[in-house]
Amino acid sequence: MSGEPQTGTDAPGGRRALDAAEADGFTRAGGSSVIDRVLYALFARHASDRRHDADRKRYRGTALDTGFETHLSRVYGLSWVACVAVIVPALLVAASTAPGLLAAVDARVGAGSPIPIASLSADSVAVVVAGLAGFLAKRATVRLGGLRLRWLTATRRTDIERTLPPAVRYLELLAAGSDGPREMVEKAAANDAYGGTATSLRKALNAAQLAGSLDEGLRRVARDTPSRELLAPFLLEFRKHAATGDAALAEYLRTERRMLAHRQDRARKRARRFLELLTELFVLVLVLPALLVIAATALTVVVPELLPPVDTPVGVVPTRAVVLYGAVAFLVAIGLAGAVAVGTLRPPNQRASYDLPAAPRGVFASVGRNPASAAVVCAPPAALLAVALALAGYTLVNVGLLSYAAFAVPVGVAAGRRTRIDDAKDRELADFVHAVSGHVARGRPFPAAVEAVARDADLGVLDDDVADLAFALRSTTATGRTEGAGTTGESTTATDVRAAAIERFVERVGTPLAEGTLGLVTDALDAGSDADAVFETLRIEVGRLYSEQRALRSSMHPYVAVGWAAAALVAAVVAVVNTQVIDAARLADLAGATDLVTEPETVLPELERFRLYVVTQATMLASGWFAGTASRGRYAALFHSGLLVAICYAVFTAGGLV
Repeated sequence: MSGEPQTGTDAPGGRRALDAAEADGFTRAGGSSVIDRVLYALFARHASDRRHDADRKRYRGTALDTGFETHLSRVYGLSWVACVAVIVPALLVAASTAPGLLAAVDARVGAGSPIPIASLSADSVAVVVAGLAGFLAKRATVRLGGLRLRWLTATRRTDIERTLPPAVRYLELLAAGSDGPREMVEKAAANDAYGGTATSLRKALNAAQLAGSLDEGLRRVARDTPSRELLAPFLLEFRKHAATGDAALAEYLRTERRMLAHRQDRARKRARRFLELLTELFVLVLVLPALLVIAATALTVVVPELLPPVDTPVGVVPTRAVVLYGAVAFLVAIGLAGAVAVGTLRPPNQRASYDLPAAPRGVFASVGRNPASAAVVCAPPAALLAVALALAGYTLVNVGLLSYAAFAVPVGVAAGRRTRIDDAKDRELADFVHAVSGHVARGRPFPAAVEAVARDADLGVLDDDVADLAFALRSTTATGRTEGAGTTGESTTATDVRAAAIERFVERVGTPLAEGTLGLVTDALDAGSDADAVFETLRIEVGRLYSEQRALRSSMHPYVAVGWAAAALVAAVVAVVNTQVIDAARLADLAGATDLVTEPETVLPELERFRLYVVTQATMLASGWFAGTASRGRYAALFHSGLLVAICYAVFTAGGLV
């Protein structure tokens, strides 16, 4: 496009002008402050340094609201804060230790050193050391700012690649109507369900408004987007086919939708293979340290000299205690890391989230079916239980574990009940969409089709919601008849009522499947798309997503079993060690019969059993988090971990193992 005027970042000085414009917009929006203006005046010059070229390029791939110069000024300001925060304590420490260290070095090296150490001033050495520490802290902060940009870019790229396929399916439906390319992009950009893709399309519209051309806006976003393999080529091909004609654009979107579906399928297979590897690694990392700690405990009970106590400034510390509680911290960290890793592998459209009702009455009314409400209601009783257990003389470990179980299990039960309800809704939703699609294919209008399904079909948990939708759509028909037809045969008021009815239906169903599919209907019909094609596409999409959802849950069952099996294995080994090794009578007999137990009087069986019990409970937490996250998500992780902790406490207490 050689004939186009140079605009934006293509014109001379355009990069700086664009950053300045973004910074000015940030200031006008009221997001600036005196501190930002001072930092900008002090450090904005660093934005032109060559070492920040890579940061500038990454910054374009983020969705931050401020300009690059403003962001970099904040990073440099924070680096000076870090420098001062490090240099002051470093100077105090260096000033107190430098004389002794210089004297020790001079006594050891003496005249053999090329530097006259005796002539060095302790104060000068302290200042140099503190200055070096502050300089390193400052450079590390600037470096971390660049790494944060890289992380934000990678996160946004993942979000775009996740949301691009449904956005393309949505654009394909809109392409069957009368909307032009700009209207299609505007509708997709306005849909928050498309996440990073919608944000990129909004940036394209903003750039198009400045440049006066959607073509130019799409080109700029394609150049700056972090998704170089998916979104960038899609936007460039979209603008090319949009200039060719509606038929070419519709055909391209159809082809692109199929290609992205194949790519998603390959990505799911890769994620499944990665999950298998992750599970094997988790079991190894979880079980092996626990077994090593158990073995070390058993050996040191028999031969205490293997791990002698260590003298520290705070007193004598038993090495076994350090090893055991270090292993506890390691196991808990591994459990959290494994749960997070498994959670990220779950497709976002299958991650349920629950909103907390605004009114207290709503919170108490939904406590049995909303885990967010259950968490609020169960937290105070769990805290009261912790106080009661502490007053009753329970150890601090058991106070924490039992109060955690008292909180986690009821919340997990509420989440499980809600999950069963949502599963039933998704199953009936697929049947509902299939039935409506059949009626629409026979020529019935959408409101009449919904009314027929509400009257004739048995949809179980969706009966009331579908009846409410049918009633609202009857109001849509009545509104359209009394106020006249527009260009598509319906008035604007009727269209708004229909959109509100569908939106209310989606909210009442409240599942990710409903939110990700039924939202296609309103805008596609408003754009003049063929109703038969819209509902046929919707039927296929709902069926596909529901099948994927069931397949994922079935494939996750073995990983739940792995988590419970790992917990059972560690608990069984600890039970054997507690009963067969750590026993005062057995140790005394063994000491009298052999020379293996050299100091039986130094072994405290109750203390050793309690330490192993703590390791076992840490394994219960880690295994429960992993198994629950693999099963359903974070609320299921609460249920599995709380249940394992409660079972472990009951078994060890009843068996006299702790």
